[in-house]
Amino acid sequence: MLIICGVPLQKTIRLRNWFANCADKTDMIHYTIGIVGHLSVCTAFVAALVSAYGYFQSSRQSEIRRSQWLRFARGAFYVHSMAVVGTIYSLFHIIYNHYYEYHYAWDHSSNNLPVHFMISCFWEGQEGSFLLWIFWHVLIGLLLMRSAKQWEPDVMLVFASVQAFLTSMILGVVFFGEFKIGSSPFMLLREARPNDPIFQINPNFIPTDGGGLNPLLQNYWMVIHPPTLFLGFAGTLVPFAYAIAALRTGRYREWVQHALPWAHATALVLGLGIMMGAYWAYETLNFGGYWNWDPVENAVYVPWLILVAAIHVMIVFRRSNTALKAAFILVIATFISILYATFLTRSGILGNASVHSFTDLGLSGQLLVYLIAFLAMALFCLVRAWKQIPTSEEEVTTYSREFWIFMGATTLCLAGFQVIVPTSIPVYNKFLEFFGIHSNMAPPADQVAFYTKFQLWFGIAIALLSGTGQFFFWNRIDAKQLREAISVPLTVTMLISALILIVAKIDNWKYVVLLTAGIYAIVANSFILARLFKTNHFKLAGGAVAHIGVAMMLLGILASAGYSKVISLNNTGLLYNRQFSEEMNKNNLLLFRNQPQRMKDYTLVYKGTRLTSRDFPGYIDQAALQATSTPWLMVAKEDLTYKGKTYFTKGDTLNVYHENVYYEIEYTKQNGKTFTLYPRIQFNEQMGTGGLVPSPDISRSLDRDLYTHITNIPDPEQERKWNKPEHFTLAVGDTFVVNDFIAIFDDVRRGQQIDDEDINVFARIRILDRDREYEAKPAYLIKGQMVRKIPYVNTDLGIKLTIEEIRPKDNAFVIQAATTQKDWIILKAVEMPLINLLWAGTLLTTFGFGIAIVRRFQEGQQVGKTPSGKSVRQEKQTIRV
Repeated sequence: MLIICGVPLQKTIRLRNWFANCADKTDMIHYTIGIVGHLSVCTAFVAALVSAYGYFQSSRQSEIRRSQWLRFARGAFYVHSMAVVGTIYSLFHIIYNHYYEYHYAWDHSSNNLPVHFMISCFWEGQEGSFLLWIFWHVLIGLLLMRSAKQWEPDVMLVFASVQAFLTSMILGVVFFGEFKIGSSPFMLLREARPNDPIFQINPNFIPTDGGGLNPLLQNYWMVIHPPTLFLGFAGTLVPFAYAIAALRTGRYREWVQHALPWAHATALVLGLGIMMGAYWAYETLNFGGYWNWDPVENAVYVPWLILVAAIHVMIVFRRSNTALKAAFILVIATFISILYATFLTRSGILGNASVHSFTDLGLSGQLLVYLIAFLAMALFCLVRAWKQIPTSEEEVTTYSREFWIFMGATTLCLAGFQVIVPTSIPVYNKFLEFFGIHSNMAPPADQVAFYTKFQLWFGIAIALLSGTGQFFFWNRIDAKQLREAISVPLTVTMLISALILIVAKIDNWKYVVLLTAGIYAIVANSFILARLFKTNHFKLAGGAVAHIGVAMMLLGILASAGYSKVISLNNTGLLYNRQFSEEMNKNNLLLFRNQPQRMKDYTLVYKGTRLTSRDFPGYIDQAALQATSTPWLMVAKEDLTYKGKTYFTKGDTLNVYHENVYYEIEYTKQNGKTFTLYPRIQFNEQMGTGGLVPSPDISRSLDRDLYTHITNIPDPEQERKWNKPEHFTLAVGDTFVVNDFIAIFDDVRRGQQIDDEDINVFARIRILDRDREYEAKPAYLIKGQMVRKIPYVNTDLGIKLTIEEIRPKDNAFVIQAATTQKDWIILKAVEMPLINLLWAGTLLTTFGFGIAIVRRFQEGQQVGKTPSGKSVRQEKQTIRV
């Protein structure tokens, strides 16, 4: 009987294993490192407050007093920085050395993790990710202390204030027994789980192993994706701090020059972090794509849209002194949306609406205060200075660059608004519940269809605006000049689009519009690039390059998502199981072990299960390993070799990654070329969906990806049903067939005496598989009148062999062969055409932002310099000489 993947597992497995593995350990608790870490957090918090106060005073004092307070504030921020580094060292020291008396180490790490995944453990939990965010703020703050110059007091005031709020999130201090500020990563396990029976018996009990890093996060992208994303989060504070400083001091125009390079850098890093997460999802999760419109994904996507809109508005102001108020609003909105995203993902308010959100650590109220405090402060500064913010009297016309850039910024903001409104439905429900009102609002049932329906049109608008707007960027043109400028790009676009429509047979009118808009954006910006190269102005090409990259991403999304094709079709006309959905019975392929199966242009062979080890470079046949009482330790049944080199000999014990079971599937193309994929099933009790989580493997080519993942496997806990046995009367050297496998009866040997049996023999039978041989050794024992038969059982092959009778007169043996269903899997295979356009577009967009960053920072270095290239101070010193 076939079953749906997802075997029910008890929620108590983790604790049961814990108690079993760590019975009676009472080693000394490492108090010192925890005390050092907690004191470092407290020091960082206080020093951030002191630094904020010092910068506040320095911004209000005369020149002499200002200098004194500035040194005081810098010193406090240096103390804060050293305390943050001390906190990081303490926490990683606890994780690296497996101090499982601390809850954070026990909850997120284990003995079996390699060092690079221990680094991932650091930021898997809420406290560690907050600490990572704080660390990036420290580095950026130190850079600003050297580069902000006259802006330092006012900008660093905002920076230090934010640091104080963030540090409070990991403070872990309780007042009056109830009022809690932050959640400490240095809490002992017995403090976090005081009701566990083991701590009632032995308060100093220390587990010998931890719960481990979530297997889904044991991926190289999870080592680099979170730091990149949090660096993007941290970067949004810089433009925000400059904007607030400008509103406080009345320097309404100058701040844009300083904030714009940081805004570009932040957009690059945050966008790259988002796409790293998308690629991780594509490689690791099994929903068949890279973006699922999950609330946590949306919460990060929206700030990036607003930030890009803010960059465009700031560019408008730099060129024409218009849209300054819009620049203030969007820069503030970017940072506030980051805080709102933090509240959504860490307060527990999303509940089951997202698989990515953190559980609530009791910080939801503190996060809400954090959000409201900075929102109120920003609104107060903005409202107070609103009338003093300069505005331009110049009328913006349809044929001005300001109009088209502002239209693009508006489109980006509307796209973000459309996403954040339905994403926030759990927040609305919670808010109404606070006032005693019951709300039945629910997030969209089909998130992908709902958001795509709207975002497709925003993508079309962005492509058209990014193509046309570039022609207005360099000078003002009228209607006639516009027609002349875009006539050739439009002609080229139509020719290319028509050719693609004919070849690809695209008939969905929405896709036709998106395709045409994307090609137009690429062609129009390519013409701009050619002009810049011709005039030797490549440093101005950042926008055009980034726009081409975005258009390529749109086309990659269109091709891979709109025209992905399931090729694992069930063409037998038979149902796998009546309990399966129609989609499961229709769009999935059943493979029996070593039985070739046709699938479109491929022939597939399922070859069995495999494991991996950090001490072995390839995949290991699971049948070649013997399990032990420790899940990650196994014994080799045979020599394990890879490319002629023997890594383990028979009887050796090796360390394996037991959470991941890989399924070897050989693909053979019609031209005879072969390749092998290893989709996996993860034993992951932390996911709460039965504990078995499929992850795909991907065959990549230039024009398409072949995406394969397992959808069903046999139930490992289900008792096998054996068919009526068949009997073979065999002499040594005879061959017979069992369950479609050829078996050879090689010989019979005497076994070791067990309990003084009168006769102890075993047969040696070779079973020939496609790529290997199995040796069966059924045994036959006689003691007095008692006969004991020990069968050979191979569930993967579906074979059970037993010596039923020995006939000495005929020099023959009767072998009983029972069979059951062979090992099998059900898989789904999807072709993703032109998905590389998406990844190439991401890299090109990143490159475009990089060009713009270099240009903006070079422009920023010219601020305050005289025509000779020297700073104002250097020029004065030269005059004195």
